[in-house]
Amino acid sequence: MFVYQELAARAAADEPVTVGLIGAGKFGSMFLSQVPSTPALSVAFIADLDPALAREACRTVGWTDERIAATRFHDDAITMIRGGNVDVVIEATGNPVAGIAHAREAIRNGLNIVMVNVEADALAGPLLADEARRAGVVYSMAYGDQPALTCELVEWARASGFDVVAAGKGTKYLPEYHTATPDTVWNHYGLTPEHAASAGMNSQMFNSFLDGTKSALEMAAIANGTGLKPPLNGLQFPPAGMDDLAQVLRPESESGVLAHKGQVEVVSSLRRDGSPVPRDLRWGVYVVVEAPNDYTADCFRQYGMNTDATGRYAAMYKPFHLIGLELNISILSAALLNKPTGMTLGFVADVVATAKRDLKAGEILDGEGGYTVWGKLYPAAKSLQLGGLPIGLAHDVTLRTDIGMNQPVRWQDVDMDETLDAVTFRRQMEQKFAPPS
Repeated sequence: MFVYQELAARAAADEPVTVGLIGAGKFGSMFLSQVPSTPALSVAFIADLDPALAREACRTVGWTDERIAATRFHDDAITMIRGGNVDVVIEATGNPVAGIAHAREAIRNGLNIVMVNVEADALAGPLLADEARRAGVVYSMAYGDQPALTCELVEWARASGFDVVAAGKGTKYLPEYHTATPDTVWNHYGLTPEHAASAGMNSQMFNSFLDGTKSALEMAAIANGTGLKPPLNGLQFPPAGMDDLAQVLRPESESGVLAHKGQVEVVSSLRRDGSPVPRDLRWGVYVVVEAPNDYTADCFRQYGMNTDATGRYAAMYKPFHLIGLELNISILSAALLNKPTGMTLGFVADVVATAKRDLKAGEILDGEGGYTVWGKLYPAAKSLQLGGLPIGLAHDVTLRTDIGMNQPVRWQDVDMDETLDAVTFRRQMEQKFAPPS
């Protein structure tokens, strides 16, 4: 990408890239920690529901009092966007409804937007990206997060002339995690609630990582950004380490787990009995490619590629992702090259709210990572056919009907205010980008 040379030129000309950050949580704080050591990068404003905590986050990551004093802090992101005069807005709230509003405001004001908020992207990313294209601004996935890193591997593979067989990430998974709640989440992480609270860790957010929702959202983003298909019946989370990727992630017809070539999937760092997978990819991303001919397959062997038993399927992977520590790549790509680091292209996959337990009419859903529902990955056509309620809109809505455990929640099953901006925008996205059934 070679953005550093461009950044050095901006530094020499004293023309910094200016940024506005929305959300100073863990991801935002990790980005902020890199700002003092990055030449020609300036944070003009930080918008957060608690500006005082945002200031404290800056102190915690090593900002000087002078840098903090030169930055505007506010609890109103829309006001900051309208008057921000920045090159790039970073949306890092994790709230899908707020994320859509912030992204659209940035686009209306001619500002590039880096969407850390995968929840909003999975909910309505195709239409957000379309609005950005028509406005002539960049709408980008966040480098450092697993969707952008996976899309980068897919781009490498396709540009090199390989067919992509599978792509995705690793995580820690067991089937029983789908029923995890904020009350039980820390048991699975080996933490006490007190230790988690002292570290500022949000139990509902971390539970979304555990119960499968975040994995589904990220795979939806990858599918929508690459055209790779989701599994027909949800993610399988097959156990696989770095050395097993090409063997496991190949078609069922060749003793793999894939229903078809060209699929997204998440691999687990645990076997189903709970034992660890050797050389797991829990923190990483991967792509599996197929050799187009015998000569290429021979080259895989000659150059030490990680292949399956046949030598025709090979895996490339990155074992770690550093989330906010790598976010500068997206910011600089948008501001200096006018290019995204991954972008939603269509509506291929969706994430549907699914009951964690038997739910009764009158109960109020509490959304991603909560006590009532988890997010299951579906092909977009299948989600629309069943009328599935997106997980991003399954917060603070009341059930009209009983829903059995592990059954999808549908739009018709909840009292939904159809006049809400996020609901209207989602409906518009469905109409414009609905895939053939």
